[in-house]
Amino acid sequence: EVDLEERLGELDLRSDSDIPDVPPPTDSTPEILKRALSGLSARWKNWWIRGILTLAMISVFFLIIYLGSFMLMLLVLSIQVKCYHEIITIGYRVYHSYDLPWFRSLSWYFLLCVNYFFYGETVADYFATFVQRREQLQFLIRYHRFISFALYLTGFCMFVLSLVKKHYRLQFYMFAWTHVTLLITVTQSHLVIQNLFEGMIWFLVPISSVICNDITAYIFGFFFGRTPLIKLSPKKTWEGFIGGFFSTVVFGFIFSYFLAQHQYFVCPVEYNSETNRFVTECEPSELFQMKKYSLPPLLQAVLGWETVNMYPFQMHSIALSTFASLIGPFGGFFASGFKRAFKIKDFADTIPGHGGIMDRFDCQYLMATFVHVYITSFIRGPNPSKLLKQLLILQPEQQLSVYKTLKSHLVEKGILQPSLRG
Repeated sequence: EVDLEERLGELDLRSDSDIPDVPPPTDSTPEILKRALSGLSARWKNWWIRGILTLAMISVFFLIIYLGSFMLMLLVLSIQVKCYHEIITIGYRVYHSYDLPWFRSLSWYFLLCVNYFFYGETVADYFATFVQRREQLQFLIRYHRFISFALYLTGFCMFVLSLVKKHYRLQFYMFAWTHVTLLITVTQSHLVIQNLFEGMIWFLVPISSVICNDITAYIFGFFFGRTPLIKLSPKKTWEGFIGGFFSTVVFGFIFSYFLAQHQYFVCPVEYNSETNRFVTECEPSELFQMKKYSLPPLLQAVLGWETVNMYPFQMHSIALSTFASLIGPFGGFFASGFKRAFKIKDFADTIPGHGGIMDRFDCQYLMATFVHVYITSFIRGPNPSKLLKQLLILQPEQQLSVYKTLKSHLVEKGILQPSLRG
C-alpha cells in the first residue's frame, strides 16, 4: 500500500472541485443598447439584443460575399483562429493554476504548423501554375509534407522537454486538449474552404441553412416552446426543433433556386494566374440547369400540377437542409456538454447576447464535414481543369508520354483515326 501511495503521489490527482472554475465572461453589450432596452424584462432584452446583433452579422456576411471568394477565405481563417483561441483559453485558465511552462506557446505553435500543412496542400492543389513560375515556391511545395512534419516534430520535442514531475498526467491532458481543438477547428475550416472551391453555392447553402435553423428554432422555441428537448440544453424544445426543421428545408429549397441562376455562385472557384485573381466563370453543370420533373400522384392531387421545373441542385439542398436541422444541432449539444463540464455559460463574450464565436459556429464545423463527404460521394467527378494544370507542370518527356498513351487510347476507342500523326 505504501508503494502504491508513493506511485500515486507522483501523479496529479486533483479532483474537479480543486480545479479553479473558469471566470464567467463579462457583459459586453454596448451601453446604448443597455439604455434603450432598460425597461424590458431580461427575457425580452435578450431577444432584442440577439436579434439586432444577428441582423448586423448577416449584413456583414453579405458584404463579404460581395467582396468575393478571397475575402470569404480570410473570414473562415479568422473565425478558425478565434474559435481556437476561445477553446484554448478555457484550458489555459485551468492549466495556468499549476504554473507550468509552454502550454500557450506550444498551442499556438501547433496551430501554425497545422495551418501551414493544410494551406500548403491547398496551394499545391489549386495554384499549380502560379507555383510553377516561382522557384522559391517550387522548393516549398515539393518538400511541403517533409517540412510540415519537421515543424510538428519540433513542437513534439518541445512538449516532451516541458514535462514537469508530479504534473505529467495533466500535461498530457492538455496535449490531448490542444490536438482535439486542432481537429475541431483547423481541419473543419480547411474542409469549408475545400467546399468553397467547388462553387460558392456549396459554401453558402450549408452555412445559411445552419444559420436559418438556429434562428427559426430559437423563434419557435421562444414563442411556442413547452417540451424540453435535451438535458444538456434546457432551453432547447421540441417545438423549436421541429419548427426549425421545416423552416430550414423550405428556406434551403428557395435559397438554392435563386443562387443556381447565377454563374458567380455555381461555378467552381479557380485562380487565374494571368490576372492573379479568383474567377468564377464556366458553363454551369447539369446540376444548375433547369429540368422538368413529374410530381408524385399525391402531390399532383394536392397542387393540381403534373410537372414542375426546378434545378437538380434543389433536390440536393433538401439533403443539406435536413442534415443542418436534424444532425447539425448535435454539434451545439456537444458544445453545451463541454461548457457544462467547465461550468461556463458561453465560450467567450465576443458577441453580446450570443457569447463567443465558437457559440455561433459549433454546428457549422459538423456541417462542413458532411458537405465535403457529400460532394466527394455523390457530386464530384473528374475535373479536366485540375488535371490539365497537373499535366502542365510535368517535365516535357513526361508530357509526351502522357500524350502518346492518350492518343493510343483514343485510337483504340475509334475516336481518332490511326493515320493521325502527333
